[in-house]
Amino acid sequence: MVAACVTLFYCLFLFQGYQKLFRDSDAGWHIRNGEEILRTRTLPRTDPYSFTRAGQPWFAWEWAADVATGLVHRSWGLGGVALFYAAVIAGGVWLWFRLHWAVGGSFLVACAMAPLLLSTCNIHWLARPHVIGWLFFLAAVLYCETHRGPFTWREGLAVALFTAVWANVHASFFFAPAIAAIYTVGGRRKRIPYAALIAALAGLANPYGWHLYAHIWRYLSDSELLAHIGEYQSFNFHADGSGQIIAALILGIAGGALAAVQGRWDRALLALLFSALAIRSARVLPLAALLLLPLANASITKAAGPKFDKFLAYSARLRILDSRQRGWALVPLVLLACFAILQAPRIRAATGFAADQFPVAAYSHIPASARLFAPDKFGGYLIYRSAGRFLVFFDGRSDLYGADFLKQYSRVMQVKPGWRAWWDQFHFTHALLPPDSPLIEALERSGWHRIYTGPAAVLLAETGT
Repeated sequence: MVAACVTLFYCLFLFQGYQKLFRDSDAGWHIRNGEEILRTRTLPRTDPYSFTRAGQPWFAWEWAADVATGLVHRSWGLGGVALFYAAVIAGGVWLWFRLHWAVGGSFLVACAMAPLLLSTCNIHWLARPHVIGWLFFLAAVLYCETHRGPFTWREGLAVALFTAVWANVHASFFFAPAIAAIYTVGGRRKRIPYAALIAALAGLANPYGWHLYAHIWRYLSDSELLAHIGEYQSFNFHADGSGQIIAALILGIAGGALAAVQGRWDRALLALLFSALAIRSARVLPLAALLLLPLANASITKAAGPKFDKFLAYSARLRILDSRQRGWALVPLVLLACFAILQAPRIRAATGFAADQFPVAAYSHIPASARLFAPDKFGGYLIYRSAGRFLVFFDGRSDLYGADFLKQYSRVMQVKPGWRAWWDQFHFTHALLPPDSPLIEALERSGWHRIYTGPAAVLLAETGT
């Protein structure tokens, strides 16, 4: 618990989570969608936020997380949202250590792995529902690792409720039956097939029923669409600070290989799955660190054997000492302290979407009637700033817009041959672009003129506007 409290403080203030958690503007539409659901007490079935997809079917598949975020925002603003997601991240660290202890990992090895975990996870520390999804992943693996004895009807009910909640919080719920199936194939949990079947069916308890399954399948199997989404691409392992991420991934892979040698095929299969996904998609790297590092610790500790008896005994004594200092009393105190610090004028002013990354200053210059072209990076912020009243051209809901839209959008942003034909279909009156966008020069050559220039965005108007 102490580690979780330290993580909370680190995420909010050393990492500057009060601002960096909002470096992806999708947080904006998640907040407004949650508030709208609270206001109307109904779920949106069609797109309410864009003029390019207005009225078309939309799967608000993370509605429960949006409602939680909207409720927090309505009560405490963006500072509350930052504290909420930082607390979720801290809760994930607490569960991560619990998984270490459940699988028999060494206390000292877990502590040594903690910096690798934080360095890997913070690439996706964002005020978005996937962070809540991490808790469900950890809880699912923790259940499979600790389940003993016959599978009772009470456990079946708990698995069904757990998966149903997951299905309404984040679309990654389909991993619940997959994880249970892996532990079944691994041969360690004979009764878990029931859990896998129940989890597969319980996900149907969502507002869209089986249509959500079909939608997720179409989305994740559309390689052309995913090719245009940055977070689904491979991580740049040459980037600055990537050394610890590489180390975390290598440890996860090595732990899986060692688990196979030790006859733990369930852990080996889990390591194989999430290592492969992490190499393919940067978005899975945090999951690989969260799930595989504790299992690697267990394999390393078991392999250490008699040669490291003194080290393991010392580590065990530290774990006993740590278990006596649960630290639960710290939680309300740390939360209150963080909330108080967030109210400090300097931090309060900087909380939220950074003015040098989003059109914070440019927004007031946009006419209410504008038919605005703006990149998806700005779309979520515009939805947030206008409380959903300003219809955007494009935002981060890539499953709604589709592969062809993203392809044509990319052509326009890069001013490739043929871009003008697609552009003219939308009859734009204004364009809001990053200052280094090549589209600015192309529009100015065709008669568009600047009406605002700032550090994060340039606003242009069509000739005669």
